[in-house]
Amino acid sequence: MSLTKEAKNNTQNATTASQEEFIEVIGAREHNLKNIDISIPRDKLVVVTGISGSGKSSLAFDTIYAEGQRRYMESFSAYARSFIGNMERPDVDKINGLSPVISIEQKTTSKNPRSTVGTLTEIYDFLRVLYARAGEAISYKTGKKMQRQTEDQIIEHLISEFPDAKLSILAPVVKGRKGHYRELFQQIRKMGFTKARVDGVILEIDARMQVDRYKTHDIEIVVDRIVVDKKDKYRITQSVKTALKHGNGIMMVRDTDGNVHHFSQNLMDPETGLAYDEPAPNSFSFNSPYGACPTCKGLGELENITKETVIPNPKLSISRGGIAPLGEYRDIWIFKKVDALLKNTDVNLSTPIEKFPEEVLNVLLYGSKMKVEVNSKKYPGTKWSTSFEGIIKFLQKQQESGTDKMRDWLEEYTVIQKCPDCNGLRLKKESLHFLIDGKNISELALMSIGDLGNWFEGIESRLSEKQNLIGAEVLKEIRKRLGFMLDVGLDYLSLDRPLKTLSGGEAQRIRLATQIGTQLVGVLYILDEPSIGLHQRDNTKLIAALQDLRDLGNTVMVVEHDKDMMLASDFILDIGPGAGRHGGKIVAAGNPDEFLKQNSKTAKYLKEELAIEIPKERRKGNGKKLQLKGAKGNNLKNVNVDFPLGTMMCVTGVSGSGKSTLIHDTLYRILNQKFYRSKKDPMEHDSIKGLEHLDKVIEVDQSPIGRTPRSNPATYTGVFTDIRALFSNLPEAKIRGYKPGRFSFNVKGGRCETCEGAGMKLIEMDFLPDVHVPCETCKGKRYNRETLEVRFKGKSISDVLDMTVEQAVEFFTNQPKILRKIKTLSEVGLGYITLGQHATTLSGGEAQRVKLATELSKKDTGNTFYILDEPTTGLHFQDIEHLLTVLQKLVDKGNTVLVIEHNMDVIKVADYLIDLGPEGGTGGGNIVFTGTPQKIIKLKNSYTGKFLKAELKA
Repeated sequence: MSLTKEAKNNTQNATTASQEEFIEVIGAREHNLKNIDISIPRDKLVVVTGISGSGKSSLAFDTIYAEGQRRYMESFSAYARSFIGNMERPDVDKINGLSPVISIEQKTTSKNPRSTVGTLTEIYDFLRVLYARAGEAISYKTGKKMQRQTEDQIIEHLISEFPDAKLSILAPVVKGRKGHYRELFQQIRKMGFTKARVDGVILEIDARMQVDRYKTHDIEIVVDRIVVDKKDKYRITQSVKTALKHGNGIMMVRDTDGNVHHFSQNLMDPETGLAYDEPAPNSFSFNSPYGACPTCKGLGELENITKETVIPNPKLSISRGGIAPLGEYRDIWIFKKVDALLKNTDVNLSTPIEKFPEEVLNVLLYGSKMKVEVNSKKYPGTKWSTSFEGIIKFLQKQQESGTDKMRDWLEEYTVIQKCPDCNGLRLKKESLHFLIDGKNISELALMSIGDLGNWFEGIESRLSEKQNLIGAEVLKEIRKRLGFMLDVGLDYLSLDRPLKTLSGGEAQRIRLATQIGTQLVGVLYILDEPSIGLHQRDNTKLIAALQDLRDLGNTVMVVEHDKDMMLASDFILDIGPGAGRHGGKIVAAGNPDEFLKQNSKTAKYLKEELAIEIPKERRKGNGKKLQLKGAKGNNLKNVNVDFPLGTMMCVTGVSGSGKSTLIHDTLYRILNQKFYRSKKDPMEHDSIKGLEHLDKVIEVDQSPIGRTPRSNPATYTGVFTDIRALFSNLPEAKIRGYKPGRFSFNVKGGRCETCEGAGMKLIEMDFLPDVHVPCETCKGKRYNRETLEVRFKGKSISDVLDMTVEQAVEFFTNQPKILRKIKTLSEVGLGYITLGQHATTLSGGEAQRVKLATELSKKDTGNTFYILDEPTTGLHFQDIEHLLTVLQKLVDKGNTVLVIEHNMDVIKVADYLIDLGPEGGTGGGNIVFTGTPQKIIKLKNSYTGKFLKAELKA
């Protein structure tokens, strides 16, 4: 039966419409996805959710994004593709209706100390243009405005200001530099000039003239000597032209009284003769030699080896290891030199260093040209005459030109200090003396985005007409970009903030702000948990920003667990029902109203049919506390805080309120120095009491557990050592004489030598990120054939690494030592990851839970202080419930757990809250509240209290 022409057209139109309205994914099987088919509406805000490890990222990033990227690469010419190589097609039958895809992930933050918020958003680049073209130059010597003069203005000035005066016209050729300048004098003589002014004295130039090469000199050519008269204007003009030519736009005039007057076509201080180069945008760049502070090379800080790091305990003598890099006395050359150096002093190797005279200590640390006589071991009776360069001087030389191993060793004696020349501002002196409305570029970079936005508001009324004319377009662009940053709740960041100090969520929101600024249409954006590190108050701003991106005509797909984000979306896609092999299916999908009618676990939590229980009673603690007084780091306003021990504490507050400064940079560093002698100094504070009540501090952050495929959960938790010991004790291994090292993929013997036990080979992609491909010899198994022949319960060592934690718990039931460590991984909700999963593929939240499991498997003392920073990152409601159970167990054993968190489910179950704020940046840094969750909800000025009130139904 054939279709009529009209029916055919209708069918074609319907197909086209469906392709235009939906992204259709058919037969997705990537990772743990179970051959799923799904139609995702286009030009909508779509949330992909589900418990950790259920397959959300596999669908969003590894299938949809990977296919979009592959298709984009296919559009390149064959020649371009030959450099890139073929991208592997994701395991999916078909994807229809796919737009160009942009992925905004969290792992793309630069660790380069030169990358800042300003450089990433390009706001700083626009500021550089503005300062180069509209900045007013001020002399750093007199504080007066620098002047530019044209040739005609200089001539008119000479005629009007020096009538009938006898003047020498000078062209400066050397300013404040060392050298003998023999060739320069010869060159000046060849040009026909007979006199030069050298260091203030006019001299005749003779054939062999030169100056002291080790002294600093100022040299000017005497171009002409004139009596100023209007009739001689032609001669004056020619002399001025010649002087400006040889002086590179600068000239000087000396009168009969010896007074010198300066003139310049460039920027110059007429009083002192100080001249600046013509400003260009790179004059304000700390990444360019034209703008960077020469001392710190634009980093704003220096790595210094100091007296305090080299001599940590001055009560010790040199022979007992008082000079830390040398260690205790040994019969070696350096100690003999030091001994010979101290021969003619009142101290020796056995004298405590604190009793050394200051001048002796300085020679010991910084050296002296004085020769010392050292007895020769090789030729008894003879002495070596040698100078002593100083211990710190020697270490500094090694720091600059030593091997990587030497530099790593020297880190122990290195402290990071603010650059004394630029005071941490990164730019050279001249660049910091170009002002707009009384502020230099670094002062603007130090402001928070919020304050900077206010400063630019109405700036036109404070600028000159010329500045407004030059800066009109630049100001418009700066304001637009600042507006996008404010829209995504980043008003508390400053432009000079290094990217490496940002959380994944902050970096992601900066990139989101940049994308909103591009105003692209018809794009599919895929984001990975942009709400990380965001207080509920700012969440609404983020949701509005994503909706703006959608309203431009884009599809926005967000992998997210946030309740507000789900309810504000147009479509929710829930993947599950479990993690790993138990996941990979679509369990619910639809707009929020339809979704809530379905029975998935996520829907139940949203409907509050399932909820995290609020404890009936809050712990009072063990009566002991840490008392921190006078914390003043960054934006903290001299705060005093008590931390009750034996409780689960939660530190809350809007983004930028000072939580990380208080906990990471102050409290953790104090504890770390106390228990582990850490070299990192805490931020400024007055005092701390109560340290004697603790014996250990553990920070569980989201940094990777390793940066190569060699690191994995089994090696990090230490369980792999026990598994290797088990395999080496098997009869087959004993017959073959295999020791535990045979089962290590990091040493020669049992590993595959093609990939050196990595299971992967690194393919360098030149201008693209490097790619790891499975090793063709061992097919990713890491070991050679002989090692794989040893089996435990039918499984080789490689099979064990491929097991999920869940499978391993069953497999090692009768191995208590191994089971204890693996079980803790399962308890923190990581049952779905494999023991040998490459560290590079773990998310920040997963890495954090691997670390937590490692700590849990250790024997605790009951006096441990645990610090966790946003452990709910990447966790579904159900996973948060598991995590809280684990944390509560730790507190029940007498330990103290402190969590920095924005998630209301964690905040509501805490025993004690410390709320900072009230705002971010300069508006924060105060303690808004301390006490139980029930009390904070009564507080009017706490944003946390306001949102918690709704959560507690109070």
